[in-house]
Amino acid sequence: MLTSLRNLGKFVKVPDLRNRVMFTLGIIALYQIGANITVPGVDFHRVQILEQQAQAGGILGFLDLFSGGGLTRIAVFGLGIMPYITSSIIIQLLTTVIPKFMEWRDQGAVGQKKLTQATRYLTVILALLQSTGLVYAFHKGLFGLGGAGSQNLDLIPDFTLPRVALIVLTLTAGTAFVMWLGENITQRGIGQGMSILIFANVVAGIPYGGGAVLAQGGALKFSVLIVVSLALLVAIVFVEQGQRRIPVTFARRVVGRRMYGGQSTYIPMKVNQAGVIPVIFASSILYIPVLLSNIIPVSWFRNFVNNNLLQPTHLLYILPYFFLIVIFTFFYVQVTFDPYQQADIIRKQGGYIPGIRPGPSTERYLSRILNRITLPGSLFLATVAVVPSLLLALWGIDQYPFAGVTLLIAVGVSLETLKQVDSQLMMRNYEGFLQ
Repeated sequence: MLTSLRNLGKFVKVPDLRNRVMFTLGIIALYQIGANITVPGVDFHRVQILEQQAQAGGILGFLDLFSGGGLTRIAVFGLGIMPYITSSIIIQLLTTVIPKFMEWRDQGAVGQKKLTQATRYLTVILALLQSTGLVYAFHKGLFGLGGAGSQNLDLIPDFTLPRVALIVLTLTAGTAFVMWLGENITQRGIGQGMSILIFANVVAGIPYGGGAVLAQGGALKFSVLIVVSLALLVAIVFVEQGQRRIPVTFARRVVGRRMYGGQSTYIPMKVNQAGVIPVIFASSILYIPVLLSNIIPVSWFRNFVNNNLLQPTHLLYILPYFFLIVIFTFFYVQVTFDPYQQADIIRKQGGYIPGIRPGPSTERYLSRILNRITLPGSLFLATVAVVPSLLLALWGIDQYPFAGVTLLIAVGVSLETLKQVDSQLMMRNYEGFLQ
């Protein structure tokens, strides 16, 4: 980690790497411009009131966290990268149940290209559906999406078919453009494109969130939150770097006049292999009762949702949030790391884990190790996500309740980007071979 930080300043001496970093910064600036341009046909003064409501938390505040504030501004990039994330998760889940997708997954680069194209099409479809639903919700008055006590605001007073179509197409086109920007960062910039855009969004909200906590809670509570956040930051770095290395040995084989294999390698199994995806899953599940409260005409149910599940600092939100993160971590890790597939790949390549027979024994061994690693990783992920919310709940502060999610995203993306910068520098620096 320290070596990566020392090498970070060396990118100025490498023209190609310097151009990649500057290209990435330019894309981020372009994204921020699009996240601040309001779509035509909305009431701008009421949009400003909506921004103030979203700053108090609630489901809309969480969704706004991933769009850089563009959702509450009803900006061109208002949907942000959420449709793409949702589409990617759906495609990953479908690869385990749809034979055609499984076939594409096993085809290597060619199949991955087909899966990427399917993800793009699904992203556009989801953006079209989400933008239509949001336009209707914004016209009807948000239905409490901004949190308990929020006002019902009609942001689209002139609700006609041409105007609605214009707004929906603008939001959908903005999502497609954001997807294109993220892919360009991955290809021509530095880091993973969508992760970089999420990182830019959440980090941009840290100064305002800290100022809001300071104004509502005072200097002492703000200082305690800073200390806790620094401790969590160190813990996140430590856990993100942690991994279990499973040794794999490949047997020697002769093909023609050449000998292949005979080398040893390892399978790196990270402690936090799911990243921040379980946090997004859990938040999406907790959003379902909010949608049901808009459909079911029962006053007590609607009041329960508005007073409890819409408040991220409420205990009835924090406890389900914690357990859902743990459950979804196990679920997502099992989807992304299939022990049966890994054991089959090792067997086909003539490899084996020392002391473990190839085939079913290897599969059972990998499953046991994966479960052992995922349990502490899931508990850590859930703890980091809810500890700041617990502190704010004890203090009665409802500002900036997503500090734990912000830390997870910021640290995770930063570490991955630093690793990529370090690997790019190592490719161009041969001093290590001469010493």
